[in-house]
Parts: sequence; C-alpha cells; structure tokens
Amino acid sequence: MSNGQWYPPEWPDRIRALAAGELTPVVPRRAATVLLLRDGDTGPDVHMLRRRTSMAFAGGAYAYPGGGVDPRDEHPVRWAGPSRETWAARLGLDDPAQAQAVVCAAVRETYEEAGVLLAGETGDAVVGDTTGEDWERDRQALVARELSFAEFLDRRGLVVRSDLLGAWARWITPEFEQRRYDTWFFVAALPAGQRTRNASTEADRTVWIRPAEAAAGYDRGELTMMPPTISTLRALEPYGTAAEALAGAREQEMAPVLAQARLEGDALVLSWPGHEEFTKIISTGGAR
Repeated sequence: MSNGQWYPPEWPDRIRALAAGELTPVVPRRAATVLLLRDGDTGPDVHMLRRRTSMAFAGGAYAYPGGGVDPRDEHPVRWAGPSRETWAARLGLDDPAQAQAVVCAAVRETYEEAGVLLAGETGDAVVGDTTGEDWERDRQALVARELSFAEFLDRRGLVVRSDLLGAWARWITPEFEQRRYDTWFFVAALPAGQRTRNASTEADRTVWIRPAEAAAGYDRGELTMMPPTISTLRALEPYGTAAEALAGAREQEMAPVLAQARLEGDALVLSWPGHEEFTKIISTGGAR
C-alpha cells in the first residue's frame, strides 16, 4: 500500500536534467508556515488546509497556513518577545532584519490564510475576535499587497508577539523543483477568543485534526502531504498539550533539510538526509 507522499511526475526528468548540467536551480524564496495548535480531549489538534487541486505547486496536498516573505516584512514594527538578534541566531540568519521578516511573514500569513493574529496592543496582550468586517477589509488588503504588514500593525496600534511562536524546523525545496522555497516552520497556540476560518483562496478545505490521526491518514494514502509537512506533523505526536509543544520547540533541530539525488547504476535515488522514510528509487519504470 502506498502512502500519501507528494511526488510530482515530472521530477525524474528534472533530476536527470540537473545531474546532466542541463538545469540551473532556481534560487529559493524565503517563506514561513505555522503549525497552529489548540488543545483537544486527547492532546493538541493542528490546523491544516488542503491546497486546491488546481494549484501549480502541491495541488491537493494538506499543508499549514504560510507563504513567502514580503520584502516589506523587514519594515519597522513594534516587537515583543525574543530580540531580533536572538531570532536570527535561532533561524540561522546573519541579519536580524531578515529574521524579523521571517517571523513577521509567519504572523502575517497565519492571519491572511486562517484569520488568526498573533499580535496585541501591548507585549502581554493578544487581540480577541478578528472576524468583523473592518478586520476582513484589512486582511484582504494584506492579501492583495495593498497594505504592508507594518502599516497594518501601525494602523491598529499592535505589537508583534514573537514570543507566541516557536521555531520548529527548516526545509528547502529540492534544487530540481521549479518553485523553490526556503521555509521556516513554527508552532503556535490558537489565542483565546480567536477562531480559524478558511480565509485562503488557495485552499478548498480546512480541518482541526490530531497529529497522529493525520499521520495515519497519510500512511494509508488518504491524505497527500509533502515530506516537510508529514515530518513536522509526526514531531508533534509526543506532546500532550499545545503549551508542551511550544516549550519543546526549543529542542527542535533547525539545520535546513535539502533533498539529494544520486545515480546508482541506471536508477536515481532521491533522499532527504535524516528522513529515510521519504527515499525514492527512480528507475525507467518509475518511482518505488
């Protein structure tokens, strides 16, 4: 029985082209995504969305709210939590401004795609209900890039609550993929008074689900996921509460994971270092 590992049919040809020097890797774009958690009866549930099958990248796959860094995410914002320098060290970045941009992208994308905002009027507060019409207008303006995240925060007098996020993992899209991202994964607990909704035009379904249940669906081939998604999902399983997962983020390995492809005889072997379950052997007959 095959699992739900996302595997585009064009990958073998692109891997061969890369190995032959016929393909120049695209520079990955920085991105951020958030594993949003809430406590359930048997442990934390995670908020996931299913990408529309019409999407050019990972259509039909389950993922978390997230997206690319906007250059304006570096613009000055009010900040609470670990310093930008501390975040730069944790994220493996040399420039604190770039670290701010990644964290702000995580907060902004979670608001754009799930309607949840990790910000407050002070460094120890979080906004409540964000479902009003005025909030929705601002959210749509952010999505359309008519409004920068810094402008949005300033307009509402809000502080970014970076302390509500925990860095969880970092994965880089393989060099042979047409659309590449250098993605930081974060965990965060759903703030009291807020609720998620499917605010993304890229998703046709959202769900709160136990990590173990989602992983079982992947193992049965019922839920399609990219390797970073199922890997970060499995890493949640040991934790009994959202708070425990957030505390455990401090122990998570943040070295970037990048797929490697090598030639063994007349077959290509695709692997993700440290993640043997995703290894694919690609022959003239296809992957196995």
